[in-house]
Amino acid sequence: MTKILIRGAKVLGGEPQDVLIDSETIASVGSVPDAAGATVVEAEGKILLPGLVDLHTHLREPGREDSETVLTGTRAAAAGGYTAVHAMANTFPVADTAGVVEQVWRLGRESGYCDVQPVGAVTVGLEGKQLAELGAMAESAAAVRVFSDDGKCVDDAVIMRRALEYVKAFDGVVAQHAQEPRLTEGAQMNEGLVSGELGLRGWPAVAEESIIARDVLLAAHVGSRVHICHLSTAGSVELVRWAKSKGWNVTAEVTPHHLLLTDELVRSYNPVYKVNPPLRTEADVMALREALADGTIDCVATDHAPHPHEDKDCEWAAAAMGMIGLETALSVVQHTMVDTGLLDWAGVADRMSFRPAVIGRLHGHGRPVAAGEPANLTLVDPQYRGVVNPVGFASRSRNTPYEGIELPGRVTATFLRGKATVMDGKLA
Repeated sequence: MTKILIRGAKVLGGEPQDVLIDSETIASVGSVPDAAGATVVEAEGKILLPGLVDLHTHLREPGREDSETVLTGTRAAAAGGYTAVHAMANTFPVADTAGVVEQVWRLGRESGYCDVQPVGAVTVGLEGKQLAELGAMAESAAAVRVFSDDGKCVDDAVIMRRALEYVKAFDGVVAQHAQEPRLTEGAQMNEGLVSGELGLRGWPAVAEESIIARDVLLAAHVGSRVHICHLSTAGSVELVRWAKSKGWNVTAEVTPHHLLLTDELVRSYNPVYKVNPPLRTEADVMALREALADGTIDCVATDHAPHPHEDKDCEWAAAAMGMIGLETALSVVQHTMVDTGLLDWAGVADRMSFRPAVIGRLHGHGRPVAAGEPANLTLVDPQYRGVVNPVGFASRSRNTPYEGIELPGRVTATFLRGKATVMDGKLA
């Protein structure tokens, strides 16, 4: 039995309190009558949050261990303050069977750095033609509740309707990568002024928005849950806001990079900025921030997409799409949302822990920092300022768009069921 006393932390940004962890559980908050034998963590000036939960992580294993493994990805997650991540299905083989999702789930348990909740594919092989084994994955040891063909859109309306109907039986959700493929064939970046000047084929906002419009209507029609992955445009925000005003069961996420970066960066032709969906305009960025602040967008999800050096260090057209983000997400959210006054730390806990855990039906995470709750916690130093250097990252990949940028905040400790996975800013 291990006791840890976190002394003087500002729980969710409030008044300083002491938090006592006893084994896997929070024993007390505020008044700590008996801390004899406890390891003391001095936390004056630091913010204590529930462990972060990511709804959208690419761990690449099985099949692309040159980019990331479950072990390296969960180490990166812990370094970023995460105690649970949802691992997307676009692996090799695809996570479209009970066997594959159970393999990923068990690898996560063996890693010991954070819990891994697999996301099951909606269709066999992500091909969009035949529903995958949704029921079998839901009944497996992994207990899958989120299904997505992320990386590809479920563009067939009949298949999407069937998936939405199917997951109702076990309170599942279909997470849609909203991208009409016929409108984005050969697209390289956001369609707009910059794409026209650079001569790169544009990726129009309507390609995202048309799928969102269809899918919120389908979800309402069948009475099911739909979640919109990596929402990126102001028009998408308005569609989700409209759907929620109808009382429909629609949720949405935004990535840290879409809260900060714009398509102006593509002028450098640096493939680190090539991502799906693409970086949008400053107006889109501002709309996304406001929507996250007012709750139209439910949560922040990293879309952590690691790639080996050779897949990014090449000409723009040939480069893979995607950015890593687990180790910088909280800093970007502090920079764009907290330091701008759009969210307080309680709001950060809501958008990066509570809500994603509810959407993913993930038990034991996204819980209040209160006595009797699982000790899944993140301690943050909000006063820290540092220049991002990927050399020190725990991720196997280095394709971060923030290299050389000064960002605020640093995770100094992460606890998974009372066990320190990060201490003093270093992996345990």
